[in-house]
Amino acid sequence: MKLIKGMGEFFGLDIGTNAIRVVQLSPNGQNNWNLEHYGYVPVDSKVIKSDSEESKRKLGESIMTAIGQAGIKTKNVAIGLPSNKTFTTVIDVPKVSEGELKATMKYQVDQYIPMAIDEAKVDWALLGESLKDPSKYEVLLTSTAVSYAEERLEFVEGLGLNVIAAEPDPIAMVRALATGSGNEARLVMDMGEVSTDLAVMYGDTPRLVRTIPTGVSSLVKSASQNLNVQEDQARQFILKFGLAPDRLEGQVLRAIESTLDNFANEVVKSIKFFQTRYPNVVVSGMSLSGFSAVIPRFNEYMATKTALQAVQANPWQKVKVSQTDQQQLMPIVAEFTTAIGLAQRKGDK
Repeated sequence: MKLIKGMGEFFGLDIGTNAIRVVQLSPNGQNNWNLEHYGYVPVDSKVIKSDSEESKRKLGESIMTAIGQAGIKTKNVAIGLPSNKTFTTVIDVPKVSEGELKATMKYQVDQYIPMAIDEAKVDWALLGESLKDPSKYEVLLTSTAVSYAEERLEFVEGLGLNVIAAEPDPIAMVRALATGSGNEARLVMDMGEVSTDLAVMYGDTPRLVRTIPTGVSSLVKSASQNLNVQEDQARQFILKFGLAPDRLEGQVLRAIESTLDNFANEVVKSIKFFQTRYPNVVVSGMSLSGFSAVIPRFNEYMATKTALQAVQANPWQKVKVSQTDQQQLMPIVAEFTTAIGLAQRKGDK
């Protein structure tokens, strides 16, 4: 979404489906940061989903608790917009001057977004020359409903904060996980509680962005039903034993295999779509963050299904973190991808 005010000192706020995460960074040279403050407060998913005034009050309290816990003093904040409330796509446009491109986008954008243009808040960014047609540019286009954007803005600013930017969670993910890998494509994914954001990146720019409506809670429900255990216990089994065929006699893997297979099929479809669009670009591997990085043997499972090497991504890769903070962050370290990406915004990027 468009930058609203100048940047200056600010922090990233990720209102997740199971926790509030806040991160404040300070620049440390070219494209590197120091961790100044972070906070994490678990939240009942029912509170996040509800529109009741009581739920909003509880959510607001959790956000302010996370900020207070972190020791963040600035009121300036960049907020994430959940994938299910946003639309993101990559389009080809003619190679024209910047001024002409702005005029072109203004008049053509409505044919690409799934809502009436007067009901949408739209932003776009030039990615560079098209990977499939050198006579064109590729543009990353994002949109969300004006009503939702204004409601979220009003809610956060009602807490006494000053929203300087709002952007879709997958864009923040891309910024945190970009590795500057030059002329090769790589799939990155961030599995959350209820969905998984993924992008196929070429260098540091996303050329395909989508969300799969499967998260760790989908796996937990399958395990709970098929193993006939409570969901809390099913979650423990998944996070402790994962997909190992030799743990609990492989029961956990069998219990969630059909859900996993459907998920893997969607990932494979995304890779095939990318390779159909860009037949001359090879997807070289896969980086996993969020729950996909912490479920034991998940990377091996995805590697088998996609024929790509799958490794754990590190959203903290460009952030200097003290030894003390590293130890405290250990149990939740993989969950901060969106918050870190938001905190790494520069200027109007």
